[in-house]
Amino acid sequence: MPQASVYAGPSSWRSRARRILPILRLVAMTFAILALSRPQLLWQEKKVKADALDIVLALDISPSMLSKDFDPDRLAVAKRVAIDFVEKRPYDRLGLVAFSAEAFTQCPLTTDRRVVQKFIQDLEVGRLEDGTAIGMGLATAINRLKDSKSKSKLVILLTDGENNAGYISPEQAAELAATLGVRVYTVGIGTEGIVMSPAQRAPDGTYFFAPRQMAFDTELLQQIAARTHGRFYRAYSEGDLAGIYNEIDQLEKTKIEVRTITRTSEIYHWFLGIALLLLLAEVCMRWGFLRSITV
Repeated sequence: MPQASVYAGPSSWRSRARRILPILRLVAMTFAILALSRPQLLWQEKKVKADALDIVLALDISPSMLSKDFDPDRLAVAKRVAIDFVEKRPYDRLGLVAFSAEAFTQCPLTTDRRVVQKFIQDLEVGRLEDGTAIGMGLATAINRLKDSKSKSKLVILLTDGENNAGYISPEQAAELAATLGVRVYTVGIGTEGIVMSPAQRAPDGTYFFAPRQMAFDTELLQQIAARTHGRFYRAYSEGDLAGIYNEIDQLEKTKIEVRTITRTSEIYHWFLGIALLLLLAEVCMRWGFLRSITV
């Protein structure tokens, strides 16, 4: 009895281990059959070719853009809608020009929408001398486009007042745009009549507000748009402005050509390798440490 108990343990363990040999062979055969079916990985690669546009946003940042007929003011709404417009133009190059009595390039043409949106968000009234130089704003925007090789070059000029500053007239700037093939969409923002608007600037840079009669030169903006084969729009509310940008977005669609490339990769060798490993394991176990078992 003592001798029987000594050999019962190992013999019993090996007997149980031997039961998995048919399972190993069955699994190996399964993987071999799968390998014979030549499994493949299939994926598609899309290559986008875009006939992109070059677009410069020219935004008025004169003090009147803080008028309270929009919530919270005209500039805040103009920035919000412009940021949304930029988001919809993933393939275009966009730039930003700001103007009041002077004009400067806030952001040169770039395909990085996040950069343009950040510059739009950072626009503030008071950085430049007070006034409204529409001609300067337009000329600066055109200057960013003069070396562009794009087939379509646009300026979206948004203002809320009359031209009263600058050494380049709006008419001269419009003529330059027409010569260079730049199309200008002009947008007049703001309601007419008495509006709470900046009346005086404090030493700390803040503004005192008072009811003021707002003037607007619709005819000038219409002339600029007509001379450059663009369009003139009037925005009396945030909804109007959003609709205007949506219309421009639809009118000036980027032509996109999408080419799909299908590729395959053979993976049968992975299944064959697993089958061989399992068969090798089965043979080693059968003729190795399990060989001494008598069935």
